[in-house]
Amino acid sequence: MKKKVLLMGKSGSGKTSMRSIIFSNYIARDTRRLGATIDVEHSHVRFLGNLVLNLWDCGGQEAFMENYFASQRDHIFRNVEVLIYVFDVESREIERDMHYYQDCLEAILLNSKDAKIFCLIHKMDLVQEEVRAKIFNERFSELKTRSEPLKISAFATSIWDETLYKAWSSIVHSLIPNVRLLETHLKSFATICEADEVVLFERTTFLVISHSTRIEHPDIHRFEKISNYIKQFKLSCSKSQAQFKSMEVRQANFAAFFDILTTNTYVMVIMSDPSVESAATQMNISVARKHFEKLETSHMTR
Repeated sequence: MKKKVLLMGKSGSGKTSMRSIIFSNYIARDTRRLGATIDVEHSHVRFLGNLVLNLWDCGGQEAFMENYFASQRDHIFRNVEVLIYVFDVESREIERDMHYYQDCLEAILLNSKDAKIFCLIHKMDLVQEEVRAKIFNERFSELKTRSEPLKISAFATSIWDETLYKAWSSIVHSLIPNVRLLETHLKSFATICEADEVVLFERTTFLVISHSTRIEHPDIHRFEKISNYIKQFKLSCSKSQAQFKSMEVRQANFAAFFDILTTNTYVMVIMSDPSVESAATQMNISVARKHFEKLETSHMTR
């Protein structure tokens, strides 16, 4: 089952860099050697077995943008599940950026009216930390107004921190069929394990697919931070010709277990009860594998 995803925005906004970090295992500093996208680059990313993201990375040079609307409108904008539009927060051509964005929305309305719209206000690391929230809220407010009657979601992002994982986890989450069913089963698993929290990650990208929280945690950005840290550690293992399979982190007041759950996922189980033995949690994960593998095969890729 293929889901068409358009990645658009003006040239130099950071589209290809973020795609390369999420799906091609680049680290941020290595994206500097990436060239500009010419016309449209297609890639197919297998996600959760039979779910395939058909990603169209559209070059943002003015000539290409004009061509998309003049002669390729139906081809580009037909059967789109998600439009991701990337804005460079430091752009000095905001009105032109908005013009192309609204042209995209017009084409989406005509060809894929049910598509989900995500706007990424990118390169936020270049903005002083104390004014980031203010600038993001102003841009988001303007985008909501200019996007009507379509509803949008927006994220402040940077390739240099975990915000990129937060945005793309939300995007991918919106594409997974029957995701509520998965959340229900994760909740049952967390209860059986007596876990504070259970988080499910896609195996290759380490994007968060779903989670169940029984005991609230004050850090609302913890999932995307963990995605970033574990993926970097996994890449370090690969460079050392080692394969990352599982990990246990234990301190005085908690233990965290990372392990393979299905062919396409990792699970993280957080325990704050010091009396629970590691072997018990590992056994629960082992027993759950067959159940979640069957669930993924029969329900998550329809």
